[in-house]
Amino acid sequence: MKARTRFRTLQIISAVLVMSVTGAASALDVKLTETRDFVTVNHEGRSVRVERIQDENNVLTGGFAKTSRKCPPFCIHPIRVDPAVETVGEVEIFDFMERQLRNGSGVLVDARTPAWHKRGTIPGSINLPFTVFSRDTSDPELAAAMSKLGVSRKGPDSGLSMNSLLDMIGLGSGGSQVWDFSNAKEALFWCNGPWCDQSPRAINALLKQGYPPEKLFYYRGGMQLWQVLGLTTIVPED
Repeated sequence: MKARTRFRTLQIISAVLVMSVTGAASALDVKLTETRDFVTVNHEGRSVRVERIQDENNVLTGGFAKTSRKCPPFCIHPIRVDPAVETVGEVEIFDFMERQLRNGSGVLVDARTPAWHKRGTIPGSINLPFTVFSRDTSDPELAAAMSKLGVSRKGPDSGLSMNSLLDMIGLGSGGSQVWDFSNAKEALFWCNGPWCDQSPRAINALLKQGYPPEKLFYYRGGMQLWQVLGLTTIVPED
């Protein structure tokens, strides 16, 4: 009986020690914010934890450690792409991941060319290159990209609606005669950083297509500032 009790006590002590070690291992010294340790997002069908590098001596290396690039084309961009489009920072992206990405009402868009995207991306992002959005409205790749943003092509008769006729004579609200934006998602665009024009060009092209500006967001910091802060990146699977 005493041996059994002693064995049970050892089991409890072992369990407590394991829990203590696990808790210590999972505690983050470098958090996202004071109240948020990490964010979990779905990326290509698997769960990815977005957090910061815990090594406080870690330094940035590689291309994103560069301070100077020839301008043009790599010039510093203004804080806003358009007066009607909101510019966001990392904390707003964390919120976007936990809300819009999670409930399906938003899309996080890596607007860079595929070659850049393949080197590493922000978890939860889909790659819609900026070049697609400036194509002719009849282009199937533009239609496919718009579909991922919740936008569909209008039917053959919708161009004759009263709103379209008013737009044609300059008295309408400026809505598109080609695209139906009634189910458009909130789209947060980013590229390589304050010196990169790929996401601004994508946003400007979408505004010309008639995309609601209140549903577009611009992360100016891009991959450069994301890496400066030691945040999780992921290499997409082929």
